[in-house]
Amino acid sequence: MRRAIFPGSFDPLTNGHLDIIRRSLPLFDEIVIAVLQNPGKNPMFSVEERTAMIGEILPLVEDGRCRLVVDSFSGLTADFARRRGAQAIIRGIRAVADYEYELRMALMNRRLEPAIETVFLLAAEEFSYVSSTLMKEVFTLGGRVEGLVPELVEAKMRGKRGGQTPPAA
Repeated sequence: MRRAIFPGSFDPLTNGHLDIIRRSLPLFDEIVIAVLQNPGKNPMFSVEERTAMIGEILPLVEDGRCRLVVDSFSGLTADFARRRGAQAIIRGIRAVADYEYELRMALMNRRLEPAIETVFLLAAEEFSYVSSTLMKEVFTLGGRVEGLVPELVEAKMRGKRGGQTPPAA
């Protein structure tokens, strides 16, 4: 079985993440969406909330070729990948700055677990500027994020803000 993990904070899950997942489907038999527990960040959603949201959204992405699983982890990505029996770590690249960071991470992961490869997928053009951090910032400041995050995620973000919708542009 060709198994990969797609690690990230997913706080919140974006349509860019979903694009990477969809384009990874033909490459693997199983992809574990690995939600990172990182208490050092200031999350909008708990790990449990992120895991539940992703679990609700994934059936809309699956196409029968690849099984999608949601899990959470803390610690080293390479250790989690080894424990899950993964052969690959999937990472999305949006820009040159991402590549430089991701290259360092991939090389360290290879040093820690030489049998696990990192697979880079370029972000689709329409999502090349989308990050979870940017989505939280824009939303918190009253900007609109529709089309950039799944509808369920946007609704949950509104719930965190008391159900208010940002003003029309």
